[in-house]
Amino acid sequence: MDYANAIEIRGLTKKYDGFTLDNISFDVPKGSIMGFIGQNGAGKTTTINSILNVIRWDRGEIKLLGCDMPQDETKAKEQISAIFDVLPFNEDMSAYHLNKVMRGIWKEWNPEIFAEYLDRFNLPVKKKFAKFSKGMKMKLQIAAGLSHNAKLLIMDEATTGLDPVVRNEILDIFLEYLQDESNSILMSSHITSDLEKIADRVTFIDNGRVLLTGIKDEIIDNHGMVKCSKKDFKDFLREDYISARVTDFGVEMLVDDRSNIAKKYSGAVIDKVSLEEIMLFYVNRNNTSNSF
Repeated sequence: MDYANAIEIRGLTKKYDGFTLDNISFDVPKGSIMGFIGQNGAGKTTTINSILNVIRWDRGEIKLLGCDMPQDETKAKEQISAIFDVLPFNEDMSAYHLNKVMRGIWKEWNPEIFAEYLDRFNLPVKKKFAKFSKGMKMKLQIAAGLSHNAKLLIMDEATTGLDPVVRNEILDIFLEYLQDESNSILMSSHITSDLEKIADRVTFIDNGRVLLTGIKDEIIDNHGMVKCSKKDFKDFLREDYISARVTDFGVEMLVDDRSNIAKKYSGAVIDKVSLEEIMLFYVNRNNTSNSF
């Protein structure tokens, strides 16, 4: 089946007591890595569980690899690997046993590829998973996830709690996986530095709503951090910045149109920003004092 987007979400809504995933829409183009960012409780896991049909959503449409969900769920899931921060396998098992189990689950399970990943990750074949470190458990999930010809990887906080060396090793594997332009990744994480390294696109969710979605480099390039004195801060119109942080040393303001602000406020110092700074200032945009 030919399709332009590995994931298409339109108007996804799920209501809980005290929280609503509110009319979420975004695409993950085929061959791309989408970074899915937001603070804890923003709705990332609810969105991913809806995508996987782990929970039933109230309204909206989801397509995975060209397949309508949940009607074509079985067909879609044959081509998907979901990787979580907690090992989903019985911890009394070993990689030897897992290989046997997976051969009965996945039509395209490849024992040779699985063995190659075990060797590459230095994972023992007969050691019980209960004795694996967190990093080893994550590598095991990735080895299994990449051994049945999956066309889409969906990860929910998969690199949380891993040391930087292991995280870099895993990120390199993902970049290799994307060398095949028919493969795609949705990677939920609050470690924005990881996503800055590898993501093509970013979707930023806060309090159940999408605030930003698009090409990562364009989002970073369009935003900027204005630094000025408290005195000069009074000259800025509220509509011209997302939020501001006022300290004893001056003011930092996040703006979403660097070029326009540079023209409007001649002489303004506008620095580059990171994804983490963008997320922080958007999260605090409704602060009643306009500062945090």
